[in-house]
Amino acid sequence: MAETTEARKNADAQNKTRAAGATKRKSPSGTRKKAAGPAKKTADTVALPSGPVAERVAKLRELSQTDSEGAREEAWNWIRELGERARSDREGALDDLQAMFLCGRPAEGIEGQTEGILVTWTMHPLADKLVGGVTNAWMPWLGKKFDLEQRTGLNTLTTSARWPAKLLWPLYSTTEAPLGRSAFDFNTYVEAGRLDPSVDVLVIDYESVKTNPGLLIRQIRDELVQIVPGANLGKMLVNVPGRREPFPALYFALKSNY
Repeated sequence: MAETTEARKNADAQNKTRAAGATKRKSPSGTRKKAAGPAKKTADTVALPSGPVAERVAKLRELSQTDSEGAREEAWNWIRELGERARSDREGALDDLQAMFLCGRPAEGIEGQTEGILVTWTMHPLADKLVGGVTNAWMPWLGKKFDLEQRTGLNTLTTSARWPAKLLWPLYSTTEAPLGRSAFDFNTYVEAGRLDPSVDVLVIDYESVKTNPGLLIRQIRDELVQIVPGANLGKMLVNVPGRREPFPALYFALKSNY
């Protein structure tokens, strides 16, 4: 009799164990739960390249969490300093600008007018000095204006750019704007960089706007990345007939709202 009672206890314990296991394996509706897939990578989870430039970018992004304006201004000043450094240490400055660009994220979310600067030319040491001498003395480009909803934009020029532009492109007309003149409309979209496929960029596409001048303007492809919110670094690439890859002509930067 004692053996029978003990056997029943063991059987009850086994049944309870099976029931508990079945409950863990099933959802409340009685169906098996699907295993969760791998977490989707976001811009915040993608690892930065290694090196001192990447480390500084990471610190700036950390700062932007608590002081967005301070991080933007520090990144902006850093970009300007690299432009100045390129006059005496071209190779070193270009290396740091390239490393910074590779740390970038697509510069999405920009709305309205931005402040623009030409950071440095990247064609050839001699050509950079010659063309840089002209643009250092007279820079008619002020920045770009974005329409986020329409994914379009245009360039903002000084008033003094009106007649030189007319000489270069007689059939094209700039238009009056609050800061001077507006010109060279573009469309925007995100894709991998043409020369830097490891980085997703905001493409500023002039070729798709048929009203742009065929000479030079529609051959340009700008690529823009965000370093921290409000501080954006760009490359101007030029498509040259007979050349497979676009030609990197210069770095520029845009300061925007956060």
